Parts: sequence; C-alpha cells; structure tokens
Amino acid sequence: MKIGKKTTGGRYKKTYKKKLYERTGAPKQVVLGTEKKKTIRTRGGHYKTFLLSTDKMNLFLKKDKKSQVVKIKNVLEVPSNPFLARKNVLVKNAVVETDAGKARITNRPGQEACVQGILV
Repeated sequence: MKIGKKTTGGRYKKTYKKKLYERTGAPKQVVLGTEKKKTIRTRGGHYKTFLLSTDKMNLFLKKDKKSQVVKIKNVLEVPSNPFLARKNVLVKNAVVETDAGKARITNRPGQEACVQGILV
C-alpha cells in the first residue's frame, strides 16, 4: 500500500496549507566557538534570541551559592547522542570541560541564548 493513499487508491487531500507560524524552523545546533546570536521575529510581534555558537558558560557553584562566567574548552560527552560530542555541539546534559573543571549543561542553549551549568 502506498503512503498518502486510501485502500481504494484514492488520494488524501490536505484541508489547508500550513501558515508561516505553524511551519517548523531549520534545526539549530549550538557549537563551540566564538559567540554568535541570532534574533528572529515570532508570532505576535515578539522576538526570540538563540545561540549559534559560544565559548562561555554561566557556572553555578553550589557551595558558594554564586555563579561565575567560565570558558568552555571542549565537549567531553553527550549522553543522548555520542556523535554530538565529536562535533562539539552544546546540548542539555552534555558534560563539558571548563576552566573550573568538568561541568554539566543544565539548560537548553539553543532556546535560551545562554549556557548554564553546574560542576560534576
């Protein structure tokens, strides 16, 4: 049986075409490098800022209850996809090497325009 056809051979027709705000955007991966951000206009006249690349991280220190900005040296491992670590892609739960030691990313950098994490 062919996809998109009924058992009788008739075609399914779309009821309407997708609007611009319903369309999915191209996948964006935050890579390790000099900081680059992009801003897009969303529905309702609002704006979203997302990262394309960065080499800085807001590191939260539990013992001092303070945070500091540290430099990211390398992506060590990504539990969800090992291939992302080889490409130095920053995603949630990725373990990275920083100036302060190993840290785990706790936010979603592609959606929040910053990288935040805690020491491992």
